[in-house]
Parts: sequence; C-alpha cells; structure tokens
Amino acid sequence: MKFRVEVDCTPVEARQFVGLPNVEPMQAAVMAEVERRMLAEMDRFSPDAIMRSWFSVFPQNADQMQNLFLKMFQQGFGGSTAPTAKSDS
Repeated sequence: MKFRVEVDCTPVEARQFVGLPNVEPMQAAVMAEVERRMLAEMDRFSPDAIMRSWFSVFPQNADQMQNLFLKMFQQGFGGSTAPTAKSDS
C-alpha cells in the first residue's frame, strides 16, 4: 500500500504548521551585528596592516621574514628549494 501526500506551502508556512518558532528577526539582528563588527575591524585585516603588525614584532628580522615567505611560496607552488649539501658515504 502506498500513501502519498503532497503539500504546497512556503518554508514559513511549514515552520508555522509544525510549530517551530520564527527565527527571522533574531537571524536578521545577528547578521546585522556580524556585519557591523566586520566593517569596524576590516582595516585591521588588510594586507598592509597585517604586514606592519608582523614587522613591528620582528623589526630586526625583515630579511628573515622575506626569506620565510620566499620559501613558503616556492614550496607551495612547486618551485625548487635551496640545494642541500650531499655527503659522500
């Protein structure tokens, strides 16, 4: 025996029918707060600001940081790394 029921309703109507609460106002408030925080902190996460904060922590190591980034990009993109010394055994 097959029993088939087809219901044509919107998601809001389905939630109301099942008795679920309407979370749209809460969701809108949360998303507005997330957007406000993201816009307020956007300048802190610009590439320029991140680099300035890194170099303020390690100002004497600018060359080391440059070499670190160079090695990361070489390894990440499949480039060659610095040759290693081989020992004859």
